[in-house]
Amino acid sequence: MPSHTALHRIQVIDSHTAGEPTRLVLSGGPDLGPGPLSERLERFRKHHDMFRSAIVNEPRGSDVLVGALLCEPYDPTCDIGVIFFNNVGYLGMCGHGSIGVMVSLAWMGRIGPGTHRIETPVGIVNATLHPTGKVTIANVPSFRSRSGVSIDVPGFGRVHGDIAWGGNWFYLLENPTMPLTLQHVGELTDFTWAIRQSLKANRITGEDGAEIDHIELFGPPSNGHAHSRNFVLCPGKAYDRSPCGTGTSAKMACLYADGKLAPGEIWRQEGILNTVFEGSIQVRDGVVLPSITGEAYVTAESSLILDAKDPFRMGIVP
Repeated sequence: MPSHTALHRIQVIDSHTAGEPTRLVLSGGPDLGPGPLSERLERFRKHHDMFRSAIVNEPRGSDVLVGALLCEPYDPTCDIGVIFFNNVGYLGMCGHGSIGVMVSLAWMGRIGPGTHRIETPVGIVNATLHPTGKVTIANVPSFRSRSGVSIDVPGFGRVHGDIAWGGNWFYLLENPTMPLTLQHVGELTDFTWAIRQSLKANRITGEDGAEIDHIELFGPPSNGHAHSRNFVLCPGKAYDRSPCGTGTSAKMACLYADGKLAPGEIWRQEGILNTVFEGSIQVRDGVVLPSITGEAYVTAESSLILDAKDPFRMGIVP
């Protein structure tokens, strides 16, 4: 057995939101110093990136897992701070992850029903834990940056879509040919990954040159209660099991820009697993403020162990 001095323990709690997993790091994380979450994220990226890998990559994690590092907030009006990350890097905001964080903290008895303010690297979100256990996330301002952006995708032809921000950058398009089902995940992944590579090759970006690292396809829902069904490819080439909170925010911003969604009107977004997020928007001074409601469930409480003798203690990376 290894000596205790050779071990580093990290306390985590796992959950899933509409099928998409979140791993909340409670203790044992790196010291990122003071300052706003945006500055601490950069320290995380530059100096502690292998910790990110250890949490979410194999052998402890998987490509689909999203990590959430619990931090002290910089803004005194906030209750907590959170930095989200995945198998290849960092996320500005994460809708499903925020819902998972709230349900995990409630499970531990740290919070009760009511509204709690979360500081993220891209802004503050209000998260309301309802007595039913559902969570509503009032997301960061969202908007469509460009509409009707056409691009040639090798092997698939020319596609047309919108570029929008919902806490992450998205390229959103209707999917007229492939069914949005689990049976077609391989084909859908190939298609959306080819779109992402084409966007990059053609230097099509979000604002200020930001990479568009989420691709979102839309089609008809499988039930009469939802308005649309989606397939979302995440930055690390894994597909989102949930309907995607930031993606739904970006979608609603596009719908509003097209005059197809009024403030206060409910938009039900169905994901690839048939789970649904309920969304709506408010508009203040021309700014779209989306809200997303969903459910999460705690799946595990555990200690991750980093053994100094383990060659894969910091994760398996390409």
